[in-house]
Amino acid sequence: MTTTSRPPTLDPNAVSRWQRIAPLASPWLHEEVASRMQDRLQWIKLKPQAWADWGALRGGMQAHAQLAKTYPDAACFIADVHAGRAQAASKIIAKPWWNPSQWRAAPVRFEMPPPASVDMLWANMALHESADPQALLAQWHQALKVDGFLMFSCLGPDTARELRALYARLGWPPAGHELTDMHDWGDMLVQTGFAEPVMDMERITLTYETPARLLQELAELGRNFHPARFPGLRGRAWKARLEQELAAQLTGSDGRLSLTFEVIYGHALKAKPKFKVSPLSAVSVEDMRRMLQGSAGPLG
Repeated sequence: MTTTSRPPTLDPNAVSRWQRIAPLASPWLHEEVASRMQDRLQWIKLKPQAWADWGALRGGMQAHAQLAKTYPDAACFIADVHAGRAQAASKIIAKPWWNPSQWRAAPVRFEMPPPASVDMLWANMALHESADPQALLAQWHQALKVDGFLMFSCLGPDTARELRALYARLGWPPAGHELTDMHDWGDMLVQTGFAEPVMDMERITLTYETPARLLQELAELGRNFHPARFPGLRGRAWKARLEQELAAQLTGSDGRLSLTFEVIYGHALKAKPKFKVSPLSAVSVEDMRRMLQGSAGPLG
């Protein structure tokens, strides 16, 4: 996959529309995934001097507050491509200047991190909603300092497999766009320039009292970006049929409906740049400075 290619079953116009209308809130599942991702930080010895929370509002406000406690002395960038979400996050995170807790707090900047400015980039449940994930990974790579690390999570291909099977049995268009496998994410990290990617996955089963509650949860989490999805809006009769089928096919012995979410976790480092040597090579001043800084011996 190149930086200009897109996942084959993802409509970029649908992605753009969802980014504009997504609820200005942190879904429960995103907060839960963020909590589980934070558990993995205990194995990371590097203490960031600066870090970025990419898509903090949708990624989880409770998670952001916990991370701020974990790294109280680190400057933080709140990065979001959507101005409405960035503004909503600032109202929750920013403290008034007259608040004493603000006087000694590390700075929080509501802007994109400049190149090579952060030691950690945290991106919870954002990657699977990108119309160009390889380009997004490149943005993250650019924002990190050398030896900085990326922590991210996203949904995997087994997500809502019960709903996908139901749509297929009924002969309906796909219930959702295809989601990327964790091994493919690992390959894309390497292609982008990250080193030592570590990927793992778990399946979380959520249960619901009614089909209506299940559909409400899905509406809060995202949309169907598949180009072959149902065109236009469905009517009340179709929705009633869907809820009837959900109750019949997804209800377990406990009387609740079950739905699977596959969650992928990823961690990778930004390694020192490697240069291919040829008879005539051009190296920028900035790249030369990084090479010299990484040298172990004295400079002659």
